[in-house]
Amino acid sequence: MSVFSLKVAIEDNRYFNGETSPLFSKAQAQKAREFHKKIAGYQPTPLCALDDLAQLFGVRKILVKDESKRFGLNAFKMLGGAYAIAQLLCEKYQIDINAFSFEKFKAMATEKMTFATTTDGNHGRGVAWAAQQLGQHAVVYMPKGSAQERVDHILNLGAECIVTDMNYDDTVRLTMKTAQERGWQVVQDTAWEGYTKIPTWIMQGYATLADEAAEQMRQMQVERPTHVLLQAGVGAMAAGVLGYLVDVFGADKLHSVIVEPDLADCVYRSGVKGEIVNVGGDMATIMAGLACGEPNPLGWPLLRNCATQFISCQDSVAALGMRVLGNPLGNDPRIISGESGAVGLGVLAAVHHSPQRAQLMQKLGLDSQSVVLLISSEGDTDVKHYREVVWEGKHPV
Repeated sequence: MSVFSLKVAIEDNRYFNGETSPLFSKAQAQKAREFHKKIAGYQPTPLCALDDLAQLFGVRKILVKDESKRFGLNAFKMLGGAYAIAQLLCEKYQIDINAFSFEKFKAMATEKMTFATTTDGNHGRGVAWAAQQLGQHAVVYMPKGSAQERVDHILNLGAECIVTDMNYDDTVRLTMKTAQERGWQVVQDTAWEGYTKIPTWIMQGYATLADEAAEQMRQMQVERPTHVLLQAGVGAMAAGVLGYLVDVFGADKLHSVIVEPDLADCVYRSGVKGEIVNVGGDMATIMAGLACGEPNPLGWPLLRNCATQFISCQDSVAALGMRVLGNPLGNDPRIISGESGAVGLGVLAAVHHSPQRAQLMQKLGLDSQSVVLLISSEGDTDVKHYREVVWEGKHPV
C-alpha cells in the first residue's frame, strides 16, 4: 500500500469540560424521530459496517450512516427543515406536534406561507421538499459557484431558487433582509441574535439520525462507539448529533472529532481559540456543504464543551474518502458519498497512508478496539463533480 501525506491538522480541545445541553439530548432527538416516523416513506437510513476496511485500518469497526438514502433526497438535511417547518406551523395554528401530519395540514391550509432559506444545496432541497409536501411556497438563495445540478434539484421541487454573487454567510444576510421586507419566514440552520428557535428545531431534527444509529448499533450487538467523526459547516449537524451521543454515551467516554475543510475551518479555529472565530473570503472548497465561515452560536458551546479534537484538512482528503467508499474493500458495501459526506472516512484513509501513521493513530486514540462512527451526510448531489473525482481522479493524493 502506498505512503503519502495529506494535510490533516489535528488540534486537541483545551476547553473540553463535558457539559451537555438539554436542548440537544436523547429526549429531544426521540421527539423529533417520532415526528419523522409519521412522514410517508420514512425508514431509518442504513448503518453500514465496513469490516474489511476496519481490519485494514487497524480498528475494530467502521460504521457509516448512509444518508444518501434519506427520503429519496440524497442527503440528511430534510430531517431539520421538515421538523422546523412543522413546529412553526403547529405554533401558528395551535396544533400539537404529536398530532401533526403533512397530509392533514395540506388539506386544511387556507393561506400559503413562504419559507426562505440560504443553502449550499442540501438544506434548501429539504426546505423546498417540505414546503411542497405541505402546499406552501419556498424561496431558496444559494452562494456564488453553486452547481447547476443542485439548483435544478430545488427548482424541480417547485421552489424559487436564486444564485447570488456572494459567499454563503453574506447570502444568509441577504436572505434575512429580503425575508423581513417581504414577510417571509426564514428557515435557517444557523442562529443570530433574536433568531434561535427555528435553528434549535432544525438541529433537534438532525439528531433523528443519531437515534437511529444508536438503535442500529444495538441490533449489531455493538455496545457503543469509541469514536465519532462529524463534519462541520456552521456546526449545526455536528452539535445536534454530538449532543445526542454525549447524552447517551457520556462526553468523557466518546472520542469525538469535528472535521472541516481548511478553506472554511471556522469551528477548528474557534476550537483553537476557545471562542467563536469567523472565516471570510470565497471558501472555494469542494466540500460545498461545509463552505461556511461563521459557526452557529447555538451549536458552538456544545462543540467547545464536548468535542475531543478539531481537524482542518485539504480537499484531497474528502476526494480520497469518496473514492474509498465508492470502491469498497472485500465484502464491504459500496457507499456513494459526496464531498461533504466522505471527509470523515477520508481522514481515516489519510491517516492509514501517512508516513506518520503510528503517531496519528495515537493522537486520535485509535487502536484495534476502536469502533468508529461516521456520517455520510450526502450522496452524489453533484453527479458531474462526483464523477470527476471518482472516475477522473480530480483532487488526487
